[in-house]
Amino acid sequence: MQNRVEAAVPVLYVRDVASAQAFYGLFGYEHMQAGGDGDARWSYLKGGRHTVLLACVQPPLIPVELPLLIYLYVTDLGDVREQLDAAGHGYELTGYPDHAPGGELRTHDPDGNVVLVGQRTTVAADARTAPSAPEARFSLIKQAAEAISRRGGAPATCQVPTADSSHCPRPAEIKLADTWGATIWACLPHADEALINAPAAFIASEDAQGLGPWLSHRGATA
Repeated sequence: MQNRVEAAVPVLYVRDVASAQAFYGLFGYEHMQAGGDGDARWSYLKGGRHTVLLACVQPPLIPVELPLLIYLYVTDLGDVREQLDAAGHGYELTGYPDHAPGGELRTHDPDGNVVLVGQRTTVAADARTAPSAPEARFSLIKQAAEAISRRGGAPATCQVPTADSSHCPRPAEIKLADTWGATIWACLPHADEALINAPAAFIASEDAQGLGPWLSHRGATA
């Protein structure tokens, strides 16, 4: 009989266990168990069926800037916003993407890690809140889409399926790629979703700024 994983526990390295406990407590995580001493301490948190392990080591690890540390789905995003407001934690509303039709927000934990929070249950159009000011990332997506549109190089429709696996009817405007060489054409909303949820994905620019022109220029100037 094939062995199967019974549970997967995210491990988050933090500088201060208490402040991290307080932050993740805003999302319903409760302290269950702790251990360690001196240069290595840990705290085990549980929220419903989900768990997370906070680890604190000395000297502290050098933090690595990531576009996303953890994605949390909640039943009531409005309640989360009230909790964040009361605790003085800033956040940005990113909109209502296909994977979070009830709304999505971006915030940071006390260690500066990016945390995205989404609601799967759909919210009526008249109850939706306008997103925060557009970020630089989405501005870059729009700029790339405009450049591609001027060249007329995109296929007719988006190649990313919707949340229910049906065909996305929106026009393809952005070409995305990853470090393994996979490419796909996406509409603006799906391009934004991919860049958030697939850290290895990037905009495949066709503005002659790739490795080929760089290597050719390097050879010419050698």
